[in-house]
Amino acid sequence: MIKRIRYLDEIRPFYDSDLIKIITGIRRCGKSVLLRDICNEIKETTENIIFIDFEDITNITKIPDVDKLLNYVEEHKKKGLCYVFLDEVQKLPNWADACRTLRVRDCSVFISGSNSKLLSREFTKELSGRYVSFRVRPFVYIEIQEYAKELNKKISIIDYIVWGGFPKMLEFNDEVSKKKYLSDLNDTIIMNDLMNRYNIRKKDIFRNIVNYIFVSNSRIFSARSILNYMKSTRIDVSLSTITKFISYLQEAYAIQAVKLYSPKAKRELNYYQKIYNEDVSFNSIRAQDNLFDLTHNFENLVLNELYYKGYSIYTYNDGKHEIDFVATKDNKKYYIQAALSIADKNTYLREFVLFNKLDNSNQKIIITNDELDYSTSSVRHIKFKDFLLMKEL
Repeated sequence: MIKRIRYLDEIRPFYDSDLIKIITGIRRCGKSVLLRDICNEIKETTENIIFIDFEDITNITKIPDVDKLLNYVEEHKKKGLCYVFLDEVQKLPNWADACRTLRVRDCSVFISGSNSKLLSREFTKELSGRYVSFRVRPFVYIEIQEYAKELNKKISIIDYIVWGGFPKMLEFNDEVSKKKYLSDLNDTIIMNDLMNRYNIRKKDIFRNIVNYIFVSNSRIFSARSILNYMKSTRIDVSLSTITKFISYLQEAYAIQAVKLYSPKAKRELNYYQKIYNEDVSFNSIRAQDNLFDLTHNFENLVLNELYYKGYSIYTYNDGKHEIDFVATKDNKKYYIQAALSIADKNTYLREFVLFNKLDNSNQKIIITNDELDYSTSSVRHIKFKDFLLMKEL
């Protein structure tokens, strides 16, 4: 498995901090592997390290509670700062008590865990002010290429647009196996984790809403628009229930919402947002007869890549026109349109006209999967294959 340097660079300054380091993100995105990489880096300078994987049944039997864990650490730590790694920490009852105690006992604590138990809202509540969190995502394309080289295989850009970047998925060679793995992962995250955790009784309604959201990625939503759709299909559900279900998906990092900014209102429109899938495979596994939604998956991937490159994102909407992304970083702002192709004249005109009302004080960019260069005097065209390899815009 590859070293995820971008995340390691972000976490390294906190190696010796007394803050609890939380590695978070969607299930099977590589959190445990990253935790091991951090541990291996620290091993280069000290042996005062304790790593406990609570996925291992022998560790759960040996260390079933907080007192046993604290005793175990005291017995095995050496003099000086001890680095304690707790993987799948949610399997330990009252894990937060253990973390809080260890941090004041000359320990630098690193934890990761399944999102069915360790969600953003939970650790915010349990560890208030005593933690720093790092969100890990599925592979972006540059990481896919690095891992593909390890596996001695080739992954095309179209493969990426269809199947996304869950690391384990890349190990399968045929479409049937990929879809089987991703469908089982989907069931674990959505059906098992969330339904069981929140004791969702309206299981069929939950599945319908989840399916609707996942196949509608890269579109503007409000809870009320989902409610109207459900009513049109004769599904009886309340607005508050839909709002709760959306929040569950966000807490499990299955979806991400990008806020709309209105230049007329000069503020964010909190009741509307564009919803994107954490991984485009959630859309593709729901496709019928291999009619994959490449257009919306493409926009979704541009967003994922921008986040990986460190940009803050919102969507610009003046009531009539929408710019997909306004990306900001280091006091620089970029207006970005994402389109699978603009080779068709009507598509070209539709995409470029959106830039007309914007002044030229900030760079205007269109990203497409076309081979031809469609740059103009005021709009910069970036080919998707080049964008994927860029560190900065």
